[in-house]
Amino acid sequence: MRAVRITSLDGPRAVEIADVDEPAPDDDKVMIDVHAAGVTFPDVLQTRGQYQIKLPVPFTPGSEVAGTVRSAPESSGVTAGQGVASFVGFGGFCEVVAADPATVFPLPDRMSFEHGAAVPMNVLTAHFALKRRAALREGETVLVHGAAGGVGSASIQLAKALGAHVIGVVSTDAKAELARAAGADDVVLADGFKDAAKELTGGRGVDIVVDPVGGDRFTDSLRSLAREGRLLVIGFTGGEIPTVKVNRLLLNNISVVGVAWGEFFLHRMAYLHEQWADLLPLLEAGKLDPHIGARYPLDKAADALASMDERSAVGKIVLDVT
Repeated sequence: MRAVRITSLDGPRAVEIADVDEPAPDDDKVMIDVHAAGVTFPDVLQTRGQYQIKLPVPFTPGSEVAGTVRSAPESSGVTAGQGVASFVGFGGFCEVVAADPATVFPLPDRMSFEHGAAVPMNVLTAHFALKRRAALREGETVLVHGAAGGVGSASIQLAKALGAHVIGVVSTDAKAELARAAGADDVVLADGFKDAAKELTGGRGVDIVVDPVGGDRFTDSLRSLAREGRLLVIGFTGGEIPTVKVNRLLLNNISVVGVAWGEFFLHRMAYLHEQWADLLPLLEAGKLDPHIGARYPLDKAADALASMDERSAVGKIVLDVT
């Protein structure tokens, strides 16, 4: 089968396409013919050896896929021929995967494989962040950094579905259109977002900040919070890992909350299906519908990864596999 391979740690442009053996049939795994694969920021980090989980080269990246079940254990809840999405962790940029049943989810009939491949990491991360870590309540105000990105747009859609008022933060006017399309009530530019958020909330501040960016926005994110506000630390696509002077947390009784979805579910695998069951009505109703910003064929995976690395991507990037 064809597969994307990281053979050196020289960045996205260095990935290659190779013919490799299909995974051996496994009665304990769900065998999936992959039709689409989602591109994520960790995939980019892996091309330089910068991700926290380091694999020996060569290896195949790709954490989220969607496709058709080839075979499955009876206890898996899915059957041959069924459309599914899966969070495979690694090895998804290829034509066939063997997935742990705990990470395989039935796709609604209305959802395409391309959209299904855009769900596992971003939407499940947003769900873990907003519902479990922040305990979002209806009527609260949520400010979302990176609002045109995968996690950002997923957070906007989910927060809106849960009854929140959402302020999206973007770096350009062009990205503002996607944030609005995702459902943001207000969209502001990153430059001056703190003052804009205060003005939009009548000086009160926001209840929750969703931050997959980090960097120099962090302090102003803290200053944007209302009393008992929560800042969700999801990632650092901005490159720099910020620090916080903890005395700032005493002001207005605010909290900085870590969001490590992968670390959590690895110790409680059943949680993934709990999440999917909670989200399925929203997926079926189209209230959670990832925006596909760009699609690339598998043999153009280097271009797909580079577009994310260069911050030119708007919305979710998906590889068309078969």
